[in-house]
Formats: sequence, structure tokens, C-alpha cells
Amino acid sequence: MYFWHLCTRIVFMKKFLLLPFLIFAVGTVFANADTCTIPFQRARFHDRINDEQKKCDRADGKIDGTIRVSKNDEINLQVTDAITRKIDALQCFVENSKKIVGNNEKIRNLNYIEELVKAFKAGWRSKQFNAALTPKLVEVFERSLKANLDSQSISPYIQDAAWEVGSIITPIFNKNIGYKKSKEILFLKYADKNPDKILANLTPYVNASFADSLVQIACQKDPVQLYNYALAIKSPVGKLIHNSTSPLVMAIAKLSQTPNALFYFPFLDDILSGKQTIEGIKKYVGDGTVGYDSVGYFQLLVKTEINYYARLVRLDTPIAMFGTNGLRDVLQRKAIQHFITPINELHELPTTPRMRAIQPLSAQELYYMMVMGENDIYTSSYKHSFTRLLEKLGPKARTDDLLMSVNMDYFKKFIKMAANFNQLDTFLKLMPKTSSSTLMRAFVAKLDQGKNLEDAVDVADSYSSINDKVLLKTILDNVTANEQASIDEDNNKGKVIYGLLKTIFLSLDPANGIDLTETIGIPPVYSVDAKYLQDDTGRIIQQVFFYGDDDGKQNYNSFKLSFSPNEWKLTQTAEWLEVKSLKGKRVWIYANRPLDSDANLDDSAQVHLNAYLSKNELYPSVVIHRGHSYWLPGTIKRMPGDAKIIVLGSCGGYKNLSQILSLCPDAHIISTKEIGKGDINRPILNYLNQVFTSGKTLLWKDMWASLSKTFSKDPSPAVRESWDDYIPPYKNLGAIFIKAYNKKMDGE
Repeated sequence: MYFWHLCTRIVFMKKFLLLPFLIFAVGTVFANADTCTIPFQRARFHDRINDEQKKCDRADGKIDGTIRVSKNDEINLQVTDAITRKIDALQCFVENSKKIVGNNEKIRNLNYIEELVKAFKAGWRSKQFNAALTPKLVEVFERSLKANLDSQSISPYIQDAAWEVGSIITPIFNKNIGYKKSKEILFLKYADKNPDKILANLTPYVNASFADSLVQIACQKDPVQLYNYALAIKSPVGKLIHNSTSPLVMAIAKLSQTPNALFYFPFLDDILSGKQTIEGIKKYVGDGTVGYDSVGYFQLLVKTEINYYARLVRLDTPIAMFGTNGLRDVLQRKAIQHFITPINELHELPTTPRMRAIQPLSAQELYYMMVMGENDIYTSSYKHSFTRLLEKLGPKARTDDLLMSVNMDYFKKFIKMAANFNQLDTFLKLMPKTSSSTLMRAFVAKLDQGKNLEDAVDVADSYSSINDKVLLKTILDNVTANEQASIDEDNNKGKVIYGLLKTIFLSLDPANGIDLTETIGIPPVYSVDAKYLQDDTGRIIQQVFFYGDDDGKQNYNSFKLSFSPNEWKLTQTAEWLEVKSLKGKRVWIYANRPLDSDANLDDSAQVHLNAYLSKNELYPSVVIHRGHSYWLPGTIKRMPGDAKIIVLGSCGGYKNLSQILSLCPDAHIISTKEIGKGDINRPILNYLNQVFTSGKTLLWKDMWASLSKTFSKDPSPAVRESWDDYIPPYKNLGAIFIKAYNKKMDGE
């Protein structure tokens, strides 16, 4: 028989302490609102809440009474107060409330509180919940809890709350009379934030009064997605689409019943306006396989892209230009499928047979093939394609004429690629000097006017690849001029973008003595201290993502063999591999096995490994992506927050880079201009592990110098060439710029 019939919980603002008392009678209630008597039959339910609070405290790597969700101390204090003192007060409210009668009812409401704290921690750690909203989350929860006790609807509180708050609270009170109404409110908030996800989540609401309006919004956002749902004509959402009275929705619904309709979708605007016909397009499409003219179809896509972009410049956005299976998406996929992949795969053959696939393409078509394949084209494939493009321009080539013929579409991307592959100087020399000067001014102009930072990142990445001192000075001078113009116009965004670019560019020259950490407040660029990577027990945790294609299986086997049994202990489970250092500092590595990707088993392995790491409070500070660039979004989706070093093995472009830095804002990123190679990735990882186990500070310049010396002696020309395409963190100017920009804007 337990002697502990009662324990009294005394709560402080940031610290809490459990004090057991040998008391045999229940009934003492302290006057302080933050204290209460807890009968023994409910002690374990309070303990479960307390444990979740402690996990929140521990989740930032330290148990110190402060829940650090950001670098803003005031926000951290507010969050800590909400999750400790206010949650404690809610526990006492449940115990003291006369409205909550009986043991089972009190347990039920304590479980609500436990669910709230769990959901907060899960949302914060997965970056799905903005932790700065935590005080509001607890406030709305308290109001909902009390409304639920009074048999009142929680929907008014969900209506007034942010979606992130409502999405946590509503499922907790799923028996409330306002639950259905609250779900509808949440869905409308979600639809407003995510119009591209309306159709995927619309089924429970197809009979709601707002359903048809949401279908029209979804159509405007992503008409191709609407087409896909219209295909399932008998599904609830399909019926809703086919019953719509919107002319655009009706046209897409009709097209969905056309055989091989996705081939026609990129031309939807021209079909609706009568500029093109389904019959005219069909001569290239055939039945999708037999009679399909891959070259002719790609050429039609390019022609349509040039026309659509001209409309876009006039602020007339074509319906079918963007989104999955939209014009640009199909243009990119066909460029990779029909041209880039074939010439990449034949990289060991002589130039003529290797490049046969691109022989029929014009200079314009080669231009689009190259910019659309930015993340997939090999260095040698690019250089041969670039040479072929110049040949197609004729003996009196004018590269400025080429840019004008495509309406300057993607010109900044083209310049960035030319710079990265050391062809920019050649490209600029094939136009009058006045044109090249104008072009480079345009390259760095209006970087503050885009919807995102992609153009600015392209400028940053280009600068790091250029060796021509005259060209570097030209870019720096143009950046400085734009900064001054932004200052004169009091354009804050422009001042930030151009000011940061200027500072970053100047920092590359040691003579300027610019310390980026001191100047713009980002973490050290050239080194990583061992303690920065270690958790509160001194371990460095790594997570490696493998994928179940042939390359993934081969690389996984090589990965396993790279660990000496004298220095590492390997333990393989059904779904992942655990590697632990036997010497030096503790380094623990977890890699999912590359199980069959066709059966989605590699994905399941990653999910289960992530669950294991979370359950055991193992937080990776180093993340390694081992797979093609098309697998990278999967790694980003599962990537733990706040990783400090990320080895991509493939660049992934601006979109992926910005996603990574939104999850891991201080990460040092190693990437490559082309697909990563196992013969290079293994030495990189081995070097990192040697430094980690030694406990020394990682110096990127020393690492790069050492590996460069090693690879310069490699007998394989392909390995030597590929190593030149790898980018160390201190030269990843695009990533440095994003970090600096986010830091600057967060501070304002």
C-alpha cells in the first residue's frame, strides 16, 4: 500500500518543484491560485503533464527552466511562462473547479491539458507551429476549456484565433457542440493560406455553402490540379467540379475528358482563345506513346513559353503557365527527360554520339533546355550544350539578340549558370560592349521587386563563381549603385538586399578585413566549433537519408564499408543502421536503409527512424542527403529542425535552399552544382567524422585544401571535374545571403 495519498504541487513562474507529503487525508487547498491539492488517484495524470513540460524544456538541448524557441529572449520568456506557470494554473483550475465533478471528469480535462502541451512540442519541433503564438494558444485553450465545461461552442474562439492555434485546439475538443463549425472555420482559414491544397482537403466540405467558391479559387491557383480532380468524375470533389457554373472550371472539366489531356494542358490559354486547337497539338502528341514527337512537342512548348512570358510581362498571367503540369512544369520535365538525361547518361562517349539528342534544337530551344535543367545538367553536358548554342547562332553570333528573342525570359538564371560553368565571359563578348554593360546592370537591378529572393541569390552565387576581376568589379559597382539608389528612395528592402550583397562580396577579399559574423550577425562562416554541434550530453548526432533506387543501394553498401570495426560499432535493424564511435568523442550516426522506393519502403523507414530519434530525444545536428536531386524534397520534409551542418550532395536550387534555411537558419551547407558522387561524398563524410571524433574545431578552408589535394591526384577525370563543382559553406554565397537577409529582417 502506498503511503503517498497526497502530493501538493507548488508552482513558480519559471521553475516547478514536486513536494511529496505524508498526508492521509485529502482536503487542503492553498489560497494561492497557482497551488492546489492533488489526490493520489490523479497524481499520475499530473505527472504526465509535468513530464511533457520537462520535455519542452529539454527540447532546446538544455534543461534550465527556459524553453528557447527563438533567439528573442522576450519571446522565450513568454513561451516558458505559458507552458509552465499557465499550464500549472490550468491543472489547479481542473482540481479546484466545482464545475468539474467526479474523478473521471477531472481526468478527462487533465488529458486535454496534456494533449495541448504535446501538440505544442510536436508543432514547434516540426516547425509547423509558430512558437511565438504559444501565449495565445494557451489563452484560447483556456477559454475553450471553460466553454466546453459550460456546454457552449468553442467556435467563436476558433474564429478569432490564428489557424495554427485553432488547428491544435479544435481536435482536442472533438466532442464539443461547436466542433463541426470549428472545423469549417479552420478549413476556410487553411484554404486562405493554402489555396493549392483546397481540393486535396475539400471532400468533407463538398456540401458546405462555400464549397463552389473554393473550387473557383483552387482553379485560379492551380488549374492543372483541378483538372486532375475532374478526372475522377464520380468522386465527391469531381462531381462538385463538373456541376460548377464557372466558365473556366467548366472548360477544364471538359478538357479532363479528352484522351491524354495532360499533354494539351500547357496550351489551355491558346486553346480557349482559339490560337491553337486540340487537333493541331495532337500531331505532336499522338496517343501519348505511338506517334509522339518528343522534339516537336518540346519545340511547341518553347514557342508557347515565349508567347506566355510576353503576356506575363504585360501583367496578364496565363492560366496554364504555372503549377504541376502547367507549361513551365512540363517544359522542365520534357527538357530533362528528352535531352538532359540522355546526354548526361552518355557522358563517357565522344561528343558527337553523346550530344545527338540535342542536334535538332535551335538556339532558343537549347537556351530553355539549359535553364530548365539547372539542377540536373552535368558540367560537361552544359559546356557541350553551350558550345552547340553558339554554333546555332551562326557565324555572326549576337548573344544579345538571343536574349531579346526570348523576351529576356530567365535571363538572370542563364547568366548565373554561365558564371557557374565559367562561360559568362564568352557569352558577354559575343555582344556589343554597351549591350553587355546594360545586361549586367539589368542582372543586378530590381532584386527587391521579386516575390522571393531567388534573383538576389542567383547574383550572389554568380559572384562566387566568377574569376574575371573586371567583371567582378562591374557587378560590385552595380550593386553599390543600386544600394545608393535605394538609400535615396528610402527603399528599405532594397537597402537591405543590396547592402548585404555588397558586404558579402567585399568580405571575399581578405584585404577588406570584413568579419561577416561581426558585421551582419550571422554565425561563423569559416568554422564550426565542436560544442556547437554537441547536444547536452556531449554527443554529435548525425542523420543520413538514403533512397531505395539502385544508386541508393550501392551507396549505402559503400557507406557501411567506410566504417572501420576498430573505430565504429555498427548495429543494423530492419529499417535503419546505427553507427557509434568507439574512440574519441561520441559520434552517433543514424541512416535509414535504402529499402524499395517503388513500394515506398524507404519513406516508411525514414518516418520510423524519425519517430525513434524523437522518442529517444536524439536531435541530429548534422544531416546528410545521399540521393539524386529529385529525392531532395523528401529529405527536406523529414529533416530535423536546427541542424548545424547539411551535406546535400546536390544543390537543389533556390527553392530547396530557402526551405532548408527556414528549417535550419544557421546551417553550414555543402552542395554541388551537379549530382553528387559517392567517390567524393565518402571522403567528405570521413573527413567530417575524423574531426568530430577528435573534438577539434572544424575549419572549412583546411578541409577543402586537404580534400582538393587528395582529389587532384585521383586517376579519374570525372572525379576531378566533379570535385570542382562542390561548393564549401564559406563560398555558398546564396546561402550566406539568405541567412543574412533573414537575420536582418527578423531584427526589424
